[in-house]
Amino acid sequence: MLMETEKIFEESARYLMDTYGRLPVAPRKGRGVRIWGVDDREYLDFVGGIAVNVLGHCHPKVVVAIQKQAQRLIHVSNLYYIENQVKLARLLVENSFADKAFFCNSGAEANEGAIKLARKYSRAAYGDGKYEIVTALNSFHGRTYGALSATGQTRFHAGFGPMLPGFVYVPFGDAEALKKAVSPGRTCAVLLEPIQAEGGVRMPPPDYFRQVREICDTSGALLVLDEVQTGMGRTGELFAYKHFGIKPDIMTLAKGLGGGVPIGAVLGTDRVAQAFTPGSHAATFGGNPLVCASGIATIQTLLEDDQYLLEHCKRMGALLSKKLSGLIKAYPEHARSTRGIGLLQALELARPCAPVVRECIGRGLLVNCTAENVLRLMPPLIVQETDIDQAIDILSEVLKKL
Repeated sequence: MLMETEKIFEESARYLMDTYGRLPVAPRKGRGVRIWGVDDREYLDFVGGIAVNVLGHCHPKVVVAIQKQAQRLIHVSNLYYIENQVKLARLLVENSFADKAFFCNSGAEANEGAIKLARKYSRAAYGDGKYEIVTALNSFHGRTYGALSATGQTRFHAGFGPMLPGFVYVPFGDAEALKKAVSPGRTCAVLLEPIQAEGGVRMPPPDYFRQVREICDTSGALLVLDEVQTGMGRTGELFAYKHFGIKPDIMTLAKGLGGGVPIGAVLGTDRVAQAFTPGSHAATFGGNPLVCASGIATIQTLLEDDQYLLEHCKRMGALLSKKLSGLIKAYPEHARSTRGIGLLQALELARPCAPVVRECIGRGLLVNCTAENVLRLMPPLIVQETDIDQAIDILSEVLKKL
């Protein structure tokens, strides 16, 4: 088995472009909150495909939905009506602020669609001059050019300039800075993550999004929320905007939406969605029967039994947060702070966390390092107290050795 693992590592270096700093794990199968490598080693997965596997690995309802649909119809063009696409759109609309949905393949693609929709709507409503989009410093919206230009982190821009024009960046959580940056004559939209997940799980001030909504309403700018990572129950609500007492005009989804298969979505109100007309936007694979079958199974599972999983996420998130706080008390020289909501949690360290991630792998725990010194924990929503206890015990052992 070791030889097989080494062969995968070697052939990855030989045949794949070197775009990922891969860790020494080669998963072969997964069930629930655990995966097993080709060497049969077991890992407790608190990365979850980077917040993708909201129901865990190979959830039976998702697997059966994919199997049945794969036997019936895998792909058909959006030139025709797709039954599963309509069903998934209805589920999303009936459980959100939105009236209409557009399906694509990823979070970056969803944000590209949202950028186009915001500009097209504003051009029709206000003319050519109102095209700027205000985003936040430390944000992350994707790797394609529009989404990358919207991303407020220069480290992701390096080597790819010039970025696309028409984006303005302000500090996240600073309503006064946002108010100064928004121009009624130029700003067509404000694009924000409810929580800056890739930026280190940075939370907004309590009344921030109410102020953002007011600024947008006053200036005629659309409020676009990037819920690629925070959506689909990750925070204990189906969508994170529900925590803040506001509604956006446009919202983007991906990651957890398909329960593990690649799908993204742009949701919008009727007022805004009417700007997209036949030929103005498209995605060949967007919302095909197979991925929508998986999406339907995922959202139905999240909502069944009186939203049991969402309530479970809140309880497990509170427990995980409490136990992470315990690590700060136990190892104050290594752990600085903890923050997050639901099962999107972070432990900020006093040093780079990449070595900690590797030590955790050696002990059978997968965690993620973001913003250089922040451990990000995103277990599936089905995680149990015993899983959290095991993860905390491993983290404690690793911090003790630092």
